[in-house]
Amino acid sequence: MNIVGQRARRPDALDKVKGTARYIDDMALAGTLYAGVLRSPHTHARILRLDTARARQMPGILTALTAKDIPGKNIIPLIQPDQPMLAETEVNHIGEGIALVAGEYRVAVEAALAAIEVEYEPLPPVLTLEEAYEQQRIMAHWKIRRGDVKAAFAQAAIVIENSYHTPYQEHAYIEPNGMLAQPDGMGGVTVHGSMQCPFYVQKAVASILGLGLNQVRIIQMVTGGGFGGKEDAPSVPAAMTALLAVKTGRPVKLIFTREDDMTVMSKRHPGWIKYRSAFTQAGELLAVEVLYVLDGGAYATLSPAVLWRGINHAAGPYRCPHAHVDAYAVRTHKAPCGAFRGFGEPQIVFAAESQMDLAAEKLGMDPLEIRLNNALEVNDETITGHRLAGSVGLKEVIRKVVTAADWSAKRQSYAQSCAGSVRRGIGLAACYYGVGLGSLGRFLNPAGANVLVSGDGSVTLAVGTTEIGQGMVTVLAQIAAETLGSPMECVRVLPPDTSQVPDSGPTVASRTTLMSGNAVRAACLEIRGRMKPLLEGKSLPWADQVRLCVENQVHLAAQGWATPPKTTYDPETGQGEVYITYSFSANVVEVEVNADTGEVLVTRIYSGHDVGKVINPTTGEGQIEGGALQGLGYALVEEHAVQNGRIINNQFSTYIIPTAMDTPEIMPIIVEHEYAWGPYGAKGLGETPIIAVAPAVTGAIVQAVGLRLFEIPATPERVWQALRRKEAG
Repeated sequence: MNIVGQRARRPDALDKVKGTARYIDDMALAGTLYAGVLRSPHTHARILRLDTARARQMPGILTALTAKDIPGKNIIPLIQPDQPMLAETEVNHIGEGIALVAGEYRVAVEAALAAIEVEYEPLPPVLTLEEAYEQQRIMAHWKIRRGDVKAAFAQAAIVIENSYHTPYQEHAYIEPNGMLAQPDGMGGVTVHGSMQCPFYVQKAVASILGLGLNQVRIIQMVTGGGFGGKEDAPSVPAAMTALLAVKTGRPVKLIFTREDDMTVMSKRHPGWIKYRSAFTQAGELLAVEVLYVLDGGAYATLSPAVLWRGINHAAGPYRCPHAHVDAYAVRTHKAPCGAFRGFGEPQIVFAAESQMDLAAEKLGMDPLEIRLNNALEVNDETITGHRLAGSVGLKEVIRKVVTAADWSAKRQSYAQSCAGSVRRGIGLAACYYGVGLGSLGRFLNPAGANVLVSGDGSVTLAVGTTEIGQGMVTVLAQIAAETLGSPMECVRVLPPDTSQVPDSGPTVASRTTLMSGNAVRAACLEIRGRMKPLLEGKSLPWADQVRLCVENQVHLAAQGWATPPKTTYDPETGQGEVYITYSFSANVVEVEVNADTGEVLVTRIYSGHDVGKVINPTTGEGQIEGGALQGLGYALVEEHAVQNGRIINNQFSTYIIPTAMDTPEIMPIIVEHEYAWGPYGAKGLGETPIIAVAPAVTGAIVQAVGLRLFEIPATPERVWQALRRKEAG
């Protein structure tokens, strides 16, 4: 291969570096109005009176709208249609929108929002996931029933049982949510915005406005990060903006402040995991019994799917013949949680990998040994009974990361140097990730791509998946160029526009390279097949190949369609081939812990990944480095402080994320066990880098200071307090 597997430069890099890339707030249309949202100050309350009359009459204000002004259905269509665009009779979390204003100036909009009269009757809120679980406020329940768990625990040499807690995590994308909508002059509306999934947004806007999908055009602007936070959540601001545009007949822009974005937009679910593991004396994992509970917030959004992915990986990347797992997403009166890189796995993997460490400790084994003894291989079955036919590189990944880290020597060295305030430790954790949407999302799994070769040899790709900083445009251009035999610089990927591109499914679940890549390859193979008869026996430059085909009236356009292999799932047992393939990952983390202050400094991360085939090593390494740093934040510092249902650290001065100064040396390690159905053998890489960082960090802390944490993040305060409790006995 000449192009796939090479370090091609990103075509969008120069504009971003120079500052000439146009984001949504850079977009200006003549006559644009500014929008504002009146938000609830209550966690849970009944709306007794809502009067916008004064606001409508204020200077510079064109309209003030409530739920009663919605012409379609006041529901965001998703897995469970329970979230209104605007609350009508009851608010269920702080920050929930109850009214909209559009005006000529931002200051006028702020004044009008303050003039809206609202009378509430406060209602009792449910604010913790434990309380919600006790009250059975269940929005989703999944289960796994495999083997004979009771018998397995009865014959176990050791049983490890613990409870774990994981925090909220903010997406912290650099660009907050924003939309600009305008009437199209034909009874429809066009919305430009920052998003991951334009076709999700299209369905929501059409539903709210009571329009057909062909009357709603959604265009993704350059998007400053997503990480799952711009999957379904942008549907609400898009629908708000579109409604105001239709009602006023003018363009309307709504840009969230950072405070609003952090207060109301989705985030990673807090988790509570009760975990029992059974092992033989030789360290073989016999069985797991797990209760996995996620705080879904006020509305379901994607919680059922997040929970489902988590439960399917509940035993980690290991053989486990017996399992009894129940997973619940519960409803609280807080901001909804939803998609976030890793999608339900970081929480459960923190617990599962901690259990592996504790078992190794109790059995006197090396954490490496117990993982290699149980690691999935070809022909093994996952916890869902999925027999793995190929592309299982877990053991090679583990061996390569521990070799790169010099695991055995450092583990011995750090164990012998435990004196002084600053102590060192090394930890290991592994995970796997079902690529794509799996059997639960099978109707969203297919992907389409349109490819056009123009007479001058330039190539245009149109796909419905989006570039959100991950490097999609580069990877798809490489696949197209490799398949067609064209130079990569000839290929251009169009910005997603629902009126111009096929629905390729959502840009989620590490599926873009696999699904859109296969669709692009299929279209390019069709075009290349038409060109082939004319080019037999000829050795021509690409431009001359195209010219010859054009002169002979060869049709140089095609649509590719990728439909994944069939998956299965039995909801009564949780058994089936729930994903088409899996990516595998392992991390070794080195830390320094100050036993006097509780500060934890991560000095190195060795992050290995079986990706099938890496299309572009540079973008692949970038995904690994970014995901590892995001996982480091989850492990050490990131959490929302919530008081009475209100997020009080809703800006970057108070919500702490790792900066460049906190970034350790990160060593990406790529392993290639090619997947037969993938484009050139590729699987996916977007999510695995974040998943198994936290348990590797806490495992390293154990070696450094002998302290096992059952709750993250491992902030200095939490570590210091735990050390003092340990000293006190």
